[in-house]
Amino acid sequence: MVNTRTPAELPGAPTRVTLPAGTPLYRLHASRRGAAEFNPNPAHCLYGGGRFDATRCDRFGFLYAASTPESAVCESVLRSVPFDPAGAPRLVPRAAVRGRRLSFLRPTADLDLVSLMTGRDLAAVAQDSWLVQAEAAEYPFTRDWGHWIRAHTAPWAQGFVWPSKREPGDRVVVLFGDRCEAAVLEETGTPAVDFDTPDGAARLDELLQPYHARVAP
Repeated sequence: MVNTRTPAELPGAPTRVTLPAGTPLYRLHASRRGAAEFNPNPAHCLYGGGRFDATRCDRFGFLYAASTPESAVCESVLRSVPFDPAGAPRLVPRAAVRGRRLSFLRPTADLDLVSLMTGRDLAAVAQDSWLVQAEAAEYPFTRDWGHWIRAHTAPWAQGFVWPSKREPGDRVVVLFGDRCEAAVLEETGTPAVDFDTPDGAARLDELLQPYHARVAP
């Protein structure tokens, strides 16, 4: 683990990148929530939650999405799923995908994001690859760092972008509801995939197969 204490000031100018309007985004989310609906529920400061969720220390709506369906699935359901020493496919617990849906989105306007894609980008916010590669046990620390970066990039930073941990050629974004206009995302018209349906379950296994994984029976 790197030093998890945030410094007083930024050591450099954070890298500002634009996510153009119309860029395809893929979101794996609870089916009870609308495809473009931000999550309003802050994570606990110490337990559970995602890499850059809101907490009671910094409250905002948040929404994660990815640049491909594969990375959306991997980031959501392959976290901490180990490989089988005997070589059998990794088994994703069925509970991890129950009530889950893959939606197809695009921004309705350009979005300004803090890039965490490269070593230089991370150094500009006093960090290294730990921030975007840490496993879930260290997410309380990454959330704290996310709040600190938000505070030092207000008001322009509407989110972050970083390499997918489990599909490094792809990108992951988190958007901040308090810095985005209403209806900043829209559905593309491609029907969402409900993983509780037979067709949806088959599609999920197709996406997982190249990663030597499938949903448990």
